[in-house]
Amino acid sequence: MKINLEEIYDLLFKHYGPQGWWPGEGLEIAIGAILTQQTNWRNVEKAIRCLKEANCLNIECLQKISLETLEKLISSSGYYKAKARTLKNLISLLVTDPQPDRNALLSIKGIGNETADSILLYWFEQPYFVVDSYTFRVFQRLGYYEGEDYLKLQRVFMEILPSDIKLYNEYHALIVKHTKEHCVKNNPKCSGCPLAKHCAYVNKQNI
Repeated sequence: MKINLEEIYDLLFKHYGPQGWWPGEGLEIAIGAILTQQTNWRNVEKAIRCLKEANCLNIECLQKISLETLEKLISSSGYYKAKARTLKNLISLLVTDPQPDRNALLSIKGIGNETADSILLYWFEQPYFVVDSYTFRVFQRLGYYEGEDYLKLQRVFMEILPSDIKLYNEYHALIVKHTKEHCVKNNPKCSGCPLAKHCAYVNKQNI
């Protein structure tokens, strides 16, 4: 019988322990979710640090600051022109709607499913399971899911797991941790992997 989602979570949690995600709080979470697109977190941290030093990690400053100045502050995150526009549009939305729903977030160019759900889960504490490239990688290798449909894989989690914000938060963080420790993109480190005996990828290698 195929391992279920709860068992996968239990194995990951037992192996790695609690992760204490997401970095930051409040508006910083939303900014980080946008800036982390197509880059690594170290580059995002540099950009957020620049915003803090400019006293611009708040709605008032981000609303008034020029687009060009904002671009310079977040330049370390890459694709900074597009991200600056996305941030400006998000701030405009937040000014009129301090707690936007998913559809409102998705109406902003540059905010897709993953970014919207990260904002909703980690900032507004709404039960949306965040799916990313790491989630696809792990569950494809396990043989649990084939394909690259965000909403379809998200439904798998949200229909099977309890609608629990803390569980969604921790599960996503554990998946990210697992892909950094064992289920890396190239040449996964299957030795010592807590999911190895349940993994279709490992079984194929042992044939």
